[in-house]
Amino acid sequence: MKMLRQAGIPFLIILVAIVVTAGMIIAKPQPEKKEPEDKTFLVEVMPIELSDVTYTVTSQGSVTPKTKSALTAQVSGMIESVADSFVNGGMFTEGDILVTLENADRKTELKLAEADLARATASYEEELARGKVAAEEWRSVRSGSAPELGLRKPQLAKEQANLLAAQANLERAQRNLERTVIRAPYTGMVQQKNVDIGQFVNPGSVLANTLSTDVAEIRLPLTDNDLAYLDQQSSATGSVILRGRVGGQDAQWLARLSRDEGVMNTQARVIYAIAEVADPYKRAGSTAEHILRFGSFVSAEITGAKANDMVVLPRNLVRLDGTVITVTKDNTIAIKDVEVQRADDEKIFISAGLAPGDLLAVSAVPNAYNGMPVRLPEDSSVTKNVSDNIAGDE
Repeated sequence: MKMLRQAGIPFLIILVAIVVTAGMIIAKPQPEKKEPEDKTFLVEVMPIELSDVTYTVTSQGSVTPKTKSALTAQVSGMIESVADSFVNGGMFTEGDILVTLENADRKTELKLAEADLARATASYEEELARGKVAAEEWRSVRSGSAPELGLRKPQLAKEQANLLAAQANLERAQRNLERTVIRAPYTGMVQQKNVDIGQFVNPGSVLANTLSTDVAEIRLPLTDNDLAYLDQQSSATGSVILRGRVGGQDAQWLARLSRDEGVMNTQARVIYAIAEVADPYKRAGSTAEHILRFGSFVSAEITGAKANDMVVLPRNLVRLDGTVITVTKDNTIAIKDVEVQRADDEKIFISAGLAPGDLLAVSAVPNAYNGMPVRLPEDSSVTKNVSDNIAGDE
């Protein structure tokens, strides 16, 4: 009996273990049932909208004066004095005296010319009187027409020619005296001074290089493609914005497109348009905030032509093959060909291929193909925010 009890203990232990294990299995909570995950690709979209756009054409160039010249002497002489403004960078107004030459010899020449004129006038009047006396004597002695020699008409013509020559010499002497005073031909500035007091100059000597400050010009290179989107009539009214830096600060000026040079540059394959800025140095009361100095480098934004019913998209949304990815009402991909009218570094302007209300995929869709199923974000605010951000970039 004792041996039977000892042999039954292991079976009892095994039985208890089985019962405990079965109880634990029964008490274990059942795993949650999960819905099968949707593996369809998630795509963010924005609705297509049409808008009217005004193109802009960008370029750049250096500021130059419209008028620049070499100030020269017309008579010889020693420089007697120069104006305070006759220095590099000096500003002057039209008619200002810049340089004065020694004029003693010119005054002497003027007096000699006056004396010659007086002699010629006296000789002419004397010969005129002789002619009248000769005519009276002929009528008192003979009848009929008197010969010209008898009336001293050739002698009178000679004295008249001498009188005209004396008058011309006097006028030249007066001009030469006036030319000893060199005046500013326009309102401007001295770029390079070449002479100074005590220096002798000859006719044609360059006294200084001067620049007019009335109008500044900017020579802007434009490609043939730029010309297609340029509205010269709008640009001529002042719709050209120049931007640059003055004293470390950003500045801008309003200009107008006055003309183009009319010849395509054979090397760069561009044509140069000329933009003008009136009163760049603010000498005539210009309302510009900053002075536009000659030699400055500026960028230009030129008002271009207008286009209606265009789709403006960020450049990255149009694929290299000229297509875009859209999402249909059935939540499938539709790849559409679009007609690009113009593109710049940031935007692409589409004239055909998209309709208002089309949903454009704005997130990357790898290996996209027509009919590919996709899903849209459940939260519509995500799509709206993406659309607002892209519209803000425009």
